[in-house]
Amino acid sequence: MTTISAEKARNSFSELVSHTAYSKDRVVVTRNGKKLVAIVPIEDLQILERLAGRLEDAADLKELEDIRAGSLEYTKLEDFLRDARKDV
Repeated sequence: MTTISAEKARNSFSELVSHTAYSKDRVVVTRNGKKLVAIVPIEDLQILERLAGRLEDAADLKELEDIRAGSLEYTKLEDFLRDARKDV
């Protein structure tokens, strides 16, 4: 993983993008020594998005299990819609 200052990243952005795309190296951009953002290959982003989706699915399943077990309160859709119409 490469670390580069924001100023250097700004001055060599095109080269930085090409480097990341072809070398698959991750680049962390810093300002005053503090990590701000990362430039990552698109494959890394796709993996992160799939992982986030799986985590969200797992959280949804856990919530459904809690509702079925009676340990989590919920609002029925028809009640939610009725209340929402009152607010309009």
